[in-house]
Amino acid sequence: MKDAIKQMLKTIEAEARYTASRTGRPSFAQKVMKAMAEVERAEFVPDYSRTYAYNNGPLYIGFGQTISQPYIVALTTDLLEVEPDHIVLEVGTGSGYQAAVLAKLVKQIFTIERVKELADAATLRLQTLGYHNIETRCGNGYEGWPEQAPFDRIVVTAAAPAIPPALLEQLKPKGRLVIPVGQPYMYQQLMVVTKDNENNIDTEPVLSVAFVPLIDDTDENSENETAL
Repeated sequence: MKDAIKQMLKTIEAEARYTASRTGRPSFAQKVMKAMAEVERAEFVPDYSRTYAYNNGPLYIGFGQTISQPYIVALTTDLLEVEPDHIVLEVGTGSGYQAAVLAKLVKQIFTIERVKELADAATLRLQTLGYHNIETRCGNGYEGWPEQAPFDRIVVTAAAPAIPPALLEQLKPKGRLVIPVGQPYMYQQLMVVTKDNENNIDTEPVLSVAFVPLIDDTDENSENETAL
């Protein structure tokens, strides 16, 4: 297991160097890499995928969902630039892996998953593994979590055609939002969104990516879409 994690970290480091001309980040913060090393990805994938848990690729976790490749999780975490006292919202819990990595770095995580079976499984998994600073709920990520807002940081782990307004509203001044933006199964950009003290919004594209779509349950056109 330790050797597999070490190899995963080396692969992340190599890919960071390879993509540096686009991301501007030839390496990731030491605290981010430490968190990646401490979270055992094998605990967040189905039993039949454990052999591939530390490979640098996405893995299917059921219900049309995937767990993102380790490099993307590390990049996203680094782009958030979190601090120990931060409160973070995650949209798209999936297996709970991204939340677990962030939980090593911040005060509190609130994470939303629209697929009840995945939300329930992630809740149990995170509790069993001892992540006591993560609160989960099943719901529509497009609406955010207004009862717990505002948030220092927001991360979205599925692609939306546009940035959901509710998430911008729930982001604190000087906050950062990392989200893939684009059409399902087509060209998408991982974006860093920042808000200044006057609530002005700035967006910066970072890297071309391919995420599963973020589904808006209030949109009647999404009723027949696969929950990805």
